[in-house]
Order: sequence, then structure tokens, then C-alpha cells
Amino acid sequence: MPIANSTRKFSVAIHKQDELLSTQNTYFVKPEDMKLTSKEKIKRFFWDPKEKSFFGRNATSWSKIIIFYLVFYGMLAALVAICMWVFYQTLDPRIPKWQLDRSIIGTNPGLGFRPMPTQDNIESTLIWFQASNKTNYLKWVKNLNEFLDKYYTPGKLEKGTASTTGCSYEQFPKPGEVCDVDVKVWSKCGREKFFDYHRNSPCIFLKLNKIYGWLPDYYKDVRELPNDMPLQLKLHIGNTSQIMRNTVWISCEGENPADVEYLGPIAYHPEIQGFPGYYFPYKNGEGYLSPLVAVQFLRPTSGIVINIECKAWAKNIKHNRQDRLGSVHFELLID
Repeated sequence: MPIANSTRKFSVAIHKQDELLSTQNTYFVKPEDMKLTSKEKIKRFFWDPKEKSFFGRNATSWSKIIIFYLVFYGMLAALVAICMWVFYQTLDPRIPKWQLDRSIIGTNPGLGFRPMPTQDNIESTLIWFQASNKTNYLKWVKNLNEFLDKYYTPGKLEKGTASTTGCSYEQFPKPGEVCDVDVKVWSKCGREKFFDYHRNSPCIFLKLNKIYGWLPDYYKDVRELPNDMPLQLKLHIGNTSQIMRNTVWISCEGENPADVEYLGPIAYHPEIQGFPGYYFPYKNGEGYLSPLVAVQFLRPTSGIVINIECKAWAKNIKHNRQDRLGSVHFELLID
């Protein structure tokens, strides 16, 4: 009986020793590996003929890990694809999800002007040219031509296959149609006349920033006109028929009394002096082109920087000079 117990204990001790040797071989450097040179160790790391392993893994281990990552990343890619598909089902390429008060843009449009200065300073708003220097003023003419090209060439890609129609105050566009912009109404501010830059009477084009679904609240009663509206515009509205008062009006003035004096007389093209109501609301229709108003400064004083502020007028357009709400500022300098 004691011999049997001794044999069992000896067997258990041998088993534990085998486990320790196995663990040592697994986690510690094997004695034969200590004799290898660095070059031989690197070579064995790439390919171990004894273990038939490549980069420390045999074929079975590599196949398992490759299959795991293929399944893992495949399922991850499928999950992302499904999420993106569901997300895009909630979007419309032409209709923004958040509109008007719920959008970042809000409901108060601003004004933009062209030509934009091309100096290195992108924040510059100075239009500076020499009417006597053809090379100089043609840079501004080219700038305008590039911007107006889609207006003069209806077949351009920008209009695509849109259904454009001539609109009027009595004829608004039907669903699926967009109003064309008649370039003839710009009169002396046409490209064939170099926008009158060569005559020291430059034309500046104004556009109202597009806000999807926004409708102007028009000034139809002259008694409702705000006190800060220029007198010239008040008289103009008073002499306009009731139906044509469905217009977002435009006015331009010198910012300071001295600027008003230096700026001189102003002409507006079209003569309605604003953006007709049949261009609103903006629905992102294919081929839609923003209406433009060409403001011509007929006799500005040369050699002086003139600060100019233009405003858009409707009941639901608020003005803030600091934030440029409902208005735009630029400077004019003619040498």
C-alpha cells in the first residue's frame, strides 16, 4: 500500500514537471534558441521549418485569424452601409431637411455683389480700377463675364434640362418651371458695352442670397414704408402700380454724408429697382438662376475711396450693418 502511494505521488510530480517544461517552452526562450545568432533568429521568425510557421504563426493559426477579421470587418462594413442607406432615405437631394427658422441660414437673407475683388486678401471688398487703362478694367469685365455667362447662354450645363419660362407679375411659374432672367433689362450694363467700366460709370450686380421656401412680405402700402428707407426709393414705390409692388426693393447709398456726395447719381437696371416677386419662393428647381439687379454709378468722384451700402427691402428683411443682415458693403475707387 505504501508503495502504491509513492508511485502515485511520483507520477503526479512527473506530470507537474511536464507542465512546467511545456509552459517554459511556450513563454520563455528555449535552450536551443539561445545558441542562435541574431540573423538566424530573424530568419527563423520569417520561416520556422521545424514548426512550419510564418511570422510566428502556422497555416492553421493564420487561416483562423484571417477568417475572423474578414467576418468582423465584413459585418462592420455591412452595418455602416445599412445605416447610411437608412439615413439617405430621409434626405432629398433638392429639399433641405431643415428649413427657414429651423435651418442654420435662418429667414433673413443677405445680399451679394459682383464683381468680387480678386486680390490675395479674400476679405477685401474694394473695387479698384483705372478706366483709362484697358488692361486694368478688363480684369473686372472678365470677372463679370464669367459670373454672367450662364445668364447669357441658356444652353449651358448650369441650366441642364430645366423647363424655363418667361414670367411676369401676372404670370407666375407653374410647378416644375423656373423663371428665366431677361438679360435685356440690364440695358447699359450689358457685356457688349463692357458694363460701362471704360466710361467711369461702373455697373455692380446685386443678388439676394437663396433661402429655400422663403417668401418676402412685400411693402404694398406706402404708409407702411419704414422711416429709414431712402426718400428716392419711397417716391419710386409710390409711383409703382399695386401689382408691381410685389417686389423686394433695392437701394444703394454712400455710408457716410461724404460718401453720398462723392457717389453721385445712381441708375438701376431693371428700372423696377428690385427683385420681382415671381422669382420667389426659391425651391431649388433645376436651372433656377437668381434674379439680378445691376446698379450703375453714373458719375462717382475719382481718386477717392467711396464706401457704399446696398440694402434689400421687405417687411421680413431686417437690417444690421455689423452682421450684414439684409445688406452688403463694398468700396469703390476709380483712378
